[in-house]
Amino acid sequence: MIPVLNETTRDLLRIAQGTTGTLRIAIECHTCFDWLMPAVDAFRARWPEVEVDLVSGYQADPVGLLHRGDADLAMISCREPEAGVDFHHLFRSRLVALVANDHPLAQKSYLEAQDFNDETLITYPVEEDMLDIVQLLLKPAGITPARRTTELTVAILMLVATRRGIAVLPRWAVQHYLQRQYVTAKPITRDGLFADIWAATLESESSKPYIVEFIELIKETSAVTLTDIELTTEVQRMAKPTA
Repeated sequence: MIPVLNETTRDLLRIAQGTTGTLRIAIECHTCFDWLMPAVDAFRARWPEVEVDLVSGYQADPVGLLHRGDADLAMISCREPEAGVDFHHLFRSRLVALVANDHPLAQKSYLEAQDFNDETLITYPVEEDMLDIVQLLLKPAGITPARRTTELTVAILMLVATRRGIAVLPRWAVQHYLQRQYVTAKPITRDGLFADIWAATLESESSKPYIVEFIELIKETSAVTLTDIELTTEVQRMAKPTA
């Protein structure tokens, strides 16, 4: 009986010190798995005591899951300062417009907001205000194109290739298809358009060693596996009100 008690005591100490536990991950973006799984594989090799679990399905409000205690880490693309939550910048992706190879827009050097005006925008089935292209470019320009949705990246590309519309995705998410010349990618605006990916944690969880290392592993593996991204070490926290 004593060895069992000793083992239990050790486990409790490791949990208290943040060296063991469960890491429940909620995701907001449909393309997250492309860069998340290499990080999970590397993490499991370094932290076998920590159980990694993906919260089932696409989450429209992953930060809300943190507050409810249903997730420990949330992967998000849109973030607003929120009390009690830290936002760790993972990387910035270059967005590209995807058009059919024989589409007239394929001849342009880059696309601007007005080029979307008469096109159908093909996207994942998410709320419009969660689309980077809408928030960063189209909405400020007062442009609301027709929209068609589908769950799969390959389905988006098939619709683009057959001139059912145009799409906007991170370049790394479609690099394989671009190399095969399935569709044509064009820059968006003269200076390019970029989207950010963040990891959100509760302030009380941010300093846990395995959470800190997992966030760093995402950056390390993404730098190796993804095309056209920029890394930073930025962390954002809502400022506490002064007395």
